[in-house]
Formats: sequence, structure tokens, C-alpha cells
Amino acid sequence: MIHQYKLGGYFIVLDVCSGSVHSVDEIAYDMISLFEDSDRESVLSSVGKKFPSVPREELSECYDQIEELKAAGKLFAPDTFEPMAGELKARTSGVVKALCLHVAHTCNLNCSYCFASQGRYHGERALMSFEVGKQALDFLVSHSGSRRNLEVDFFGGEPLMNFDVVKRLVAYARGLERPTGKHFRFTLTTNGVLIDREVIDFANREMDNVVLSLDGRKEVHDRFRVDLAGGGSWEKIVPKFKALVEARGGKNYYMRGTFTHYNPDFLKDISAMLDLGFTELSMEPVVCADGDPSALTAEDLPVVLKQYEELAELMIRRREEGRPFTFYHYMIDLEGGPCVYKRISGCGSGTEYMAVTPTGDLYPCHQFVGEPSFLLGNVFDGVTNTAVREDFASCNVYARPECRDCWARLYCSGGCAANAYHATGSVRGVYRYGCELFRKRMECALLVAVSERLPR
Repeated sequence: MIHQYKLGGYFIVLDVCSGSVHSVDEIAYDMISLFEDSDRESVLSSVGKKFPSVPREELSECYDQIEELKAAGKLFAPDTFEPMAGELKARTSGVVKALCLHVAHTCNLNCSYCFASQGRYHGERALMSFEVGKQALDFLVSHSGSRRNLEVDFFGGEPLMNFDVVKRLVAYARGLERPTGKHFRFTLTTNGVLIDREVIDFANREMDNVVLSLDGRKEVHDRFRVDLAGGGSWEKIVPKFKALVEARGGKNYYMRGTFTHYNPDFLKDISAMLDLGFTELSMEPVVCADGDPSALTAEDLPVVLKQYEELAELMIRRREEGRPFTFYHYMIDLEGGPCVYKRISGCGSGTEYMAVTPTGDLYPCHQFVGEPSFLLGNVFDGVTNTAVREDFASCNVYARPECRDCWARLYCSGGCAANAYHATGSVRGVYRYGCELFRKRMECALLVAVSERLPR
């Protein structure tokens, strides 16, 4: 399977199963589109009529080059991955590599679009004790098999509302590293309200990554990200974010924004963050129920897709000007890229990755927390609901019939199980709106990568 598209002045051809990306001229582009359904003479005749000034021998040479690429497995490569899907998943069964520690099911902001019900996850407000967190880390180590690098995300709610436990857990994990041969990588996700000098120093010493919640323009941010009294938080947090990022040397952080029905023109929010001096950026579509006033609508879709295209152009232009920035969803490695396992199986939620509540309950990921049917077990007894784990273990791109003819399937790996569940009632479903967004992001990501190697 191939995917062809024209964007940003480039004619781009993606060979889906080999991962090869080709930037070609218009003649080759047209010839590739006819190649599999027509014989050589028909292809040369058809393309020759469109480009009458091009000598026949040049067209013939172009056709020969396409044949060579096909023979080399770089065009029209067959899909050989499906037989591996179950086998690869089985190899890692029971091996956990990452935990999302919900150290605080409470928050000092009251964001109306919050999928976690203002940090409570449809339950009572709670803070994780050190004892529960310690057991979670022990659970991770004991179920990590031969993996050396383990990942822990301090999440909420707002994790800084339980900062003392965060510090103690990091110290405990560091003490485990030498005797167990493991290495912990920590991430802190915060709304910024409680950031101070101690937090900055600690984060820069211990956190491999920090995710900072900022929705961009002040008026957009303050519409949703309000304190418990209803006041906006932009003025309070932006100076703190600037101080933290400056202390980190401008590296190993992300400004993570959310766009909704009220700001589908999110490129303006990206630009606002750039104007503030932030260069590691992410803007995510809102996750909320259909009918929620914040939910993205069909009318928003063309606006959002256009924003992705204009964002790619902005990235290319600023890179050429020597002012580059990173957009999380456009990070793509054309040489290496994700391994076959990741291409087939995705994030590993429910098997390799789990979320831990303040009481120690285990869920497939943070977006399933509070859903009783997805309770896996707890950090004391381990995974006891093996049926749910097995359901997630069998959840790969080939388990979704709708994905079979999608050119982006080996990049999204079937998409987010939580989004699928909330959209369709099944973790094997397909969140079609999200598919539209993902495909456009991939086209734009490939454009940015191609432009870096082949400037216009």
C-alpha cells in the first residue's frame, strides 16, 4: 500500500509497510499512482500525454527507477506484520515498564473540560500515601522482567498538592536502582500553580521531563483553566513556567495545551506560547463526552485540519530563519522510527503501562481510572482481573477491521484505546474524528521531515 499527497510544494509518496518516504517530481508522482493498475506501456502513454514535452526515454527511465524501488522493497512493499501481532504481544505479557502514579486525586484548578472531573476521577478527593507509592514502585520493579529503564509519571489531579510524597518516592526509587540494576526516568505533569524555587530545583535535578499545562492565549487559557473561585490562572502560572524552563536550559519540558470547540484556531495559541519564549510545544484535542459544549464538532474539523497544515509551514519557516521549535505530534524519525512491536501494538496500556490511584488500584491508563469494569487489581495483590489485561493484550492494529485499509495504521498502531472506548464502547473500536486528526498530523509531520532534508 502507498499513500500519495501534495502539500507545501512537495509531491510525497509514503510506502506504508516499508516506511519509506519519497519526495518526487510530478511525473514520478503520477506514474506511481498508475503503476500497480496498468502495464508499462499504458503508464508511459498516459503520463506522456500529460507531459508531451518530456522525451519518451526520460519517462521510461523514471518507470525503471520505480521498478527498482519496488524490487528493493521501498515501494508497494507487502504487509508482513500481521502474523507477528499476537506473538510480539505474548513475549511481553506480564512485563510492566511504566506507571502513571496518581499521587493526587484533587486539584487547585477547576477546569470545566477536565476528563478527570477536576482531578477526582468521579470519586472522592484523595492523596496517595508514601506507603502506597512505595508499593507501586516495588510492583513496577518486580514486574519489569529484564527491562532496565523504567518510567514513572507523577500525575493527578495536581501532583504538587502532594509534593512531599513525590520527593520521598523519588528518593526511594533512587535507592532501588543500584541493588536492582534498574534506572528510573521520572516525569512531572503540573498546572504550575504551586511551582516555587524548591519545585524548580527538584524538578531540574530529578525529572527527566516536565509537562506544563498552558492553553496558549490568555483569554483561551483563562476561559477554562480557572481556580476554585473562578479566576483565571494565566497570570499566576506563566512567570513560574518561564522560571522553570529557563532553569532547565530550555530543554526536557513540554508546554501541553488543549484546544476545544472554542479555539479550533489553535495555531494562535501555539504562536502565543512561542511569543512567551517556549519552544517545546504540544496542543491536544479535548477529550470529553459528545454533547459537551467544549467538544470538537464536524464544523470544527476543516478548521483544525487547516491549522495543522499552517503549523507545518510555520515550523519550516522558523527553522529556515534559525528559530526552530518542536511540536510533539510532528516528531518523526524517518531513518529509525518506532520498532515493529510499537507499530503494531501501540502504547501498551493495560499490559506494559498502568495507572495507579491514591489507594493503589491499577487501571489500564489514566483515562480509564474510575471506570469499574477496567479495574485490573492493585499494587498489593497485582493484576487479578486477567480478562481485562488479556483484552488489552490482544488489542493491536490488526484487531480493528476499520484500520486494515488505512495508510496511517502503522504510525497510530490503531489509536488510543481510551478514545476508542469512550467513542464506541469498545477498546477495539475506532474514534473516527481522532483518525481524521491523526492522518493530517502524519501528513504534516512527514512534510516537515522531508523539507528538512530537501529544502524548497
